[in-house]
Amino acid sequence: MILLGILAASGAGVTGGVAGYAAGGRSGSSNVTTVDKFAFPSDSRTTLGTGLSAAVYAATSMSNSGVAGYAAGGTTTSNNSGIIDTVNKFAFPSDSRTTLGTGLSAARRAAAGISNSGVAGYIAGGTPETTTVDKFLFSDDSRSTLGTGLSSARREGAGMSNSGTAGYIAGGETASFVSTVDKFSFPSDSRSTLGTGLSSSRSSAAGISNSGVAGYAAGGFGVSDLATVDKFAFPSDSRTTLGTGLSSARQSAAGFQNENI
Repeated sequence: MILLGILAASGAGVTGGVAGYAAGGRSGSSNVTTVDKFAFPSDSRTTLGTGLSAAVYAATSMSNSGVAGYAAGGTTTSNNSGIIDTVNKFAFPSDSRTTLGTGLSAARRAAAGISNSGVAGYIAGGTPETTTVDKFLFSDDSRSTLGTGLSSARREGAGMSNSGTAGYIAGGETASFVSTVDKFSFPSDSRSTLGTGLSSSRSSAAGISNSGVAGYAAGGFGVSDLATVDKFAFPSDSRTTLGTGLSSARQSAAGFQNENI
């Protein structure tokens, strides 16, 4: 599953949540094109008439709050043979769908997405395992590829965003799980690696963002499924681990938020 978009307006200090979107995924043994929309604050659900351009699993999302949400990559099969480079764009508030002419720089699935609302979205890593970070300018949807990339090739990291300041890719795996948290500073896109990292090496965590306050990596898979929720305070990037955690240990959950940005 992927989550697309969240806010009514992208201007700083504007309050007004509109909707969250859950797009694609696998139902039983079949991938789907379905995009469900949950209206804030009632949480009522509708299903978009457009859907994704193809039935995909393990796509990645970016959001330009108040403007559009993007679903990038994924696979059209039950394995890696059907990996695609397609990027679908859903315009807010009409929810009309177009497909970007650029696409990803290479077909991949299970990447991590981060967003600098009003400026750019980023698709980082993925399968086949790569360090590549593609950047899409929201002004014209043009794509470039960062010279820095991730500090190591990996898939299934968790993306967290401190809009206007930095984006973070937490954890992931290749031959083994990692606890690494890479930070990309906006607008330079320079990369650093946090000294703290996750509290344990894992992949498939859910990333949650509260811009200007903190980012969270929730759950995931290491030796087993985890209920752990790590919190990274902005701007210090100091890490604490929540005493509550998830209600049950699980991996590959979807994270989304309703922010005032």
